[in-house]
Amino acid sequence: MISHSCFTVQPWTLHESELRLDILPQSESVFALSNGHVGWRGNLDEGEPHGLPGTYLNGVHELRPLPYAEAGFGYPESGQTVINVTNGKVMRLLVNDEPFDVRYGRLRSHERTLDLRSGLLRRVCEWTSPAGCTVRVTSTRLVSFTQRAIAAVAYEVEPLDTDVRVVVQSELVANEQLPHKSGGDPRAAAALEDVLTPEEDFASDMRLRLVHRTGTSGLRVGSAADHVVHGPESTATSAESGENVARLTVTSRLSPGQPLRVEKLVSYGWSGVRSLPAVRDQVDAALAGARTAGWQGLVEAQRAYLDDFWSRADVEVDGDAEIQQAVRFALFHVLQAGARAEKRAIPSKGLTGSGYDGHTFWDGESFVLPVLTYTSPPAVAEALRWRQETLPAARARARQLGLRGATFPWRTIDGSECSAYWPAGTAAFHVNADIAEAVVRYVAASGDTGFERETGVEILVETARLWHSLGHHDHHGTFHFDGVTGPDEYSAVTDDNLYTNLMAQSNLRAAADAVERYGEQAAALGVDDEEAAAWRDAADAVAIPFNEALGVHEQSAGFTGHQLWDFGATRPEQYPLLLHFPYFDLYRKQVVKQADLVLAMYKRGDAFSEEQKERNFAYYEQMTVRDSSLSACCQAVMAAEVGHLQLAYDYTGEAALMDLEDLENNTRDGLHIASLAGTWIALVAGFGGMRHSDGTLDFSPTLPDQLRRLTFAVQILGRRLRVEIESTSVTYTLLEGEPLRLLHCGEPFTAKAGSPRTHRLRGHPPRPRPEQPACRRPARRH
Repeated sequence: MISHSCFTVQPWTLHESELRLDILPQSESVFALSNGHVGWRGNLDEGEPHGLPGTYLNGVHELRPLPYAEAGFGYPESGQTVINVTNGKVMRLLVNDEPFDVRYGRLRSHERTLDLRSGLLRRVCEWTSPAGCTVRVTSTRLVSFTQRAIAAVAYEVEPLDTDVRVVVQSELVANEQLPHKSGGDPRAAAALEDVLTPEEDFASDMRLRLVHRTGTSGLRVGSAADHVVHGPESTATSAESGENVARLTVTSRLSPGQPLRVEKLVSYGWSGVRSLPAVRDQVDAALAGARTAGWQGLVEAQRAYLDDFWSRADVEVDGDAEIQQAVRFALFHVLQAGARAEKRAIPSKGLTGSGYDGHTFWDGESFVLPVLTYTSPPAVAEALRWRQETLPAARARARQLGLRGATFPWRTIDGSECSAYWPAGTAAFHVNADIAEAVVRYVAASGDTGFERETGVEILVETARLWHSLGHHDHHGTFHFDGVTGPDEYSAVTDDNLYTNLMAQSNLRAAADAVERYGEQAAALGVDDEEAAAWRDAADAVAIPFNEALGVHEQSAGFTGHQLWDFGATRPEQYPLLLHFPYFDLYRKQVVKQADLVLAMYKRGDAFSEEQKERNFAYYEQMTVRDSSLSACCQAVMAAEVGHLQLAYDYTGEAALMDLEDLENNTRDGLHIASLAGTWIALVAGFGGMRHSDGTLDFSPTLPDQLRRLTFAVQILGRRLRVEIESTSVTYTLLEGEPLRLLHCGEPFTAKAGSPRTHRLRGHPPRPRPEQPACRRPARRH
């Protein structure tokens, strides 16, 4: 998509110079605005045409039954789907009674620009009506980072060639008609229509309000709007409301050069427990706060917020303009997904679309939170507090499965499991260790002992209990986890998935360490010395599958003995495989959907020798098809570590352009937030070689020939560190804070503010490029 001539490669903006209806759904996703609480897809102001109308509130969903051909004990009974709530974006325009619609009349020009520094989406177009009247329409849109419940639009219309009578209809619209679910693709959301039951509508002066309630999940949703109108003295307004529409109508007569401007402030709120008057007051109060700031105040606050963010998070890439644009685009959307989520999940599509039914998965903790940990740490603490608040449901799920502790869900919105396919859902226990790892990482990077005491200990203890009850010692004393599914969803219900085992090992040890530090919290949770010692014993005895004959680790016990998938007989159009072959066939072959053992080498590099990493990487490259957007960034990291720099660069490009080029053909349903986060991971952990272990950052930087310079900043223990990598050297600069102990290629040194330290880059001996499956080689970047 981004390679089309209507998109330009610019370092700080995403700019579309003409409207292309054939990719309208994709552009709605990439131009989406959000703050983690409220999400507005990049739909056209007038509402039509659209690919997928989308206004989302984090956590607002409807329940639906999960049908099973054969029922089974422990199967989740209810699915959850994010819903399209009240649309406050709509600004309809009539010019001399003819509706502005880009499909009619003549669209003389049309540009949209997402400014990553200001957080504003700006649209400018010129349109000639079928009757020959030409107007310029300008709109600017934001979803506020500083006022969590607020979004806003400034809409302006100006005639260019003759006097015109214009009518602007600013609306709140509920129960919009949604497109039908696309044919057979399980990644697309289950479309639910008319899920909002009206409870109250209001319109008076310039103010509008609607309150609705979902039928089954019982969530109450309120939205309100207020307006400021600038126009000729003859401009008139009127307001009206009905069950699903509240509307302010603005009428005016304009001459060329005389604009009509409508500034619209929209507030949102929801609750599963508060009454209708309470939700009404909530959205009215939020609107009052926004009115105090006004449109310009919101714009200035947005820019100040992002100036601060970019000073902590910017990544500079010298030598590849596409990657430069893509990594800033990625960081912006990752921030949008989590900045103000505040004790809510970060969905895999963020709030940019309804793909995956709006669910959160393990990729939030494993891909998104690592980026936020070093760029916007408060968002991480809030995401993990949400996990803590869902512990009652996780404990209940563990009991249902006959286990101790807590079993966090594979996919969810409200904290309860809603995956109807248990081999890829329930059996993917590694999500529990992924959450525990996120806790450990956040505490190590932030030094937030209060969070560790109040939130971290409980999560670590309950996940450790799960692992200890799930596993077992064999007669040799080795500790096994049988019947589990690792990250690779083409290999389900296996014994001793290596990623799962190593992550569980870390989880058990971290929990044992935490209860030693926090005896009072441990006692309150019923942990004694004997239980903690049992966790350490299990961790020390965890099985590590290894094929001695091949000299490689096994993804799971016996995996390397399976038949190889026939890649030569698999046509390009048969990818992704899950849409063309039965899981039964995939599960019993050596074919890997996404990095699994390779991800384990990144996450737990201490468990592998350098030689093992090289051999493992080459072995699993030949069977990894990357039918998941989560794979490329992991492969980029390990390719860089073992010295395949061109391949690492190729994979970085794939992760970075996942949505900008719509590589998975489902950007229409929303962005791949984890793959966007993976752009940062590929650059910082891949070419920057950043690892965080034993409380210390260790860098082993390297660059491919195509990049002249890579610079990034990270936050660590209240300090801000800048790393600048050039072709032969790297410079570490502590921008603020007390001296910081670091490692360069394993060698310790101390960074001090105002005293940059420069080191030489390590070299890599030339080695043959590993093979990938036919038709699945990453595109080579030049």
